[in-house]
Amino acid sequence: MIEIHPLAHELVRSEAQHDGSRRGDHEPDCTLRLRRFKRVGTRMTTGSHEGEVGMSSQRVSGTAVQRTIAVLGSAVFFVVAPCMLAGLVPWSITGWQLRPPFLGLELTRGIGAIMILAGVPGLVDAFARFALQGLGTPAPIAPTRNLVVTGLYRYVRNPIYVAVVAIILGQAVLMGDWRLIVYGALFWLACHVFVVAYEEPTLERTFGREYEAFRAAVPRWIPRMTPWRSK
Repeated sequence: MIEIHPLAHELVRSEAQHDGSRRGDHEPDCTLRLRRFKRVGTRMTTGSHEGEVGMSSQRVSGTAVQRTIAVLGSAVFFVVAPCMLAGLVPWSITGWQLRPPFLGLELTRGIGAIMILAGVPGLVDAFARFALQGLGTPAPIAPTRNLVVTGLYRYVRNPIYVAVVAIILGQAVLMGDWRLIVYGALFWLACHVFVVAYEEPTLERTFGREYEAFRAAVPRWIPRMTPWRSK
């Protein structure tokens, strides 16, 4: 049974009376009522549709603003953290001066260069996904709104830390400097403690079962051979 809004009912009755007097009652009253009710219903439906479109536009605009803020925040954090930890600190330790290659083999320098070349784009990609998909930054003070499980995150849960360690160790191998090996090991240990003690419990509280499934399928440090696909 269809319920007619009182305002629509009153409008239908008044317009039906007016048309009936104007047309000399050539049309039955029920036909007039049905016609006017359809007209009122069309106006009400159109107004509701326009309201939904307006709300949708506001949501899209809000997401765009969040994404812009996330991109800017990630760019700032990228300069402050990875560039300093994987660039400035190694430079301060070694001056980027080449020493004799490890094991006396020049081939090891090539391995170091490959590690650096693999780490840099992986680091940039992970930061970009944090901003564009996660709508946040890697910094704990501005975390992501969405759990990022694409790109390199399908292979390893912490690609940013892995990429930074790869860049540090790549420089160590390229320049033949054992001090960077020690620095890289200490940096990884600090990351491990931070991830286990703070990051993983926080993500579990924030994303619940979604993160639990991700953690169960994707390793923390050693990348899996095949990409994980969330259901």
